[in-house]
Amino acid sequence: MIARRLGFDYVSTDKLGRHPGRPWGGVPPHVVEHYRSLTSSQLVDALLEHYQRMWPRIEELARTTAGLVLEGSGVWPAYVAELTTPYTTAVWLSAHEDLLAARMHVSSGYDDLPDEDRHLVDKFLARSLAYQTRMLTLVDQLALPHLDVTVPRSPDHLADEILKSPPAQPH
Repeated sequence: MIARRLGFDYVSTDKLGRHPGRPWGGVPPHVVEHYRSLTSSQLVDALLEHYQRMWPRIEELARTTAGLVLEGSGVWPAYVAELTTPYTTAVWLSAHEDLLAARMHVSSGYDDLPDEDRHLVDKFLARSLAYQTRMLTLVDQLALPHLDVTVPRSPDHLADEILKSPPAQPH
């Protein structure tokens, strides 16, 4: 919606690199093993390593694409804070843990899953919450724009809020 309003291109970081993804809905064995074998902290570390490998591609897009809205958790605050591309800003979104858990439970069909599959969803949720905690700590340290989206609002209202967010302070 924001890209449409601005007449910009839109790219989701989810489409830029291969990663295990959500552990529900026809989960390949290697994804099951990934979530089974690592702790929540290790899962976040693996995710951040993945984002570090993706960053050169993301940075190239930011430098070379005039008019780009880039969306996704792969846009890590510390990397964005180092961007020198003119007219570039970012806004991080977060939500209360209860809302994130409820959304994941609904999208995964959690209540109808066998215990083993619920365990994988629980690991994904724990990883997601730990990721959000690390992300918000960095966002606060770097004084980057942030919106809590726990309280429901229309997509139009949220887009207005994002577009009115103050730019990040130079470091």
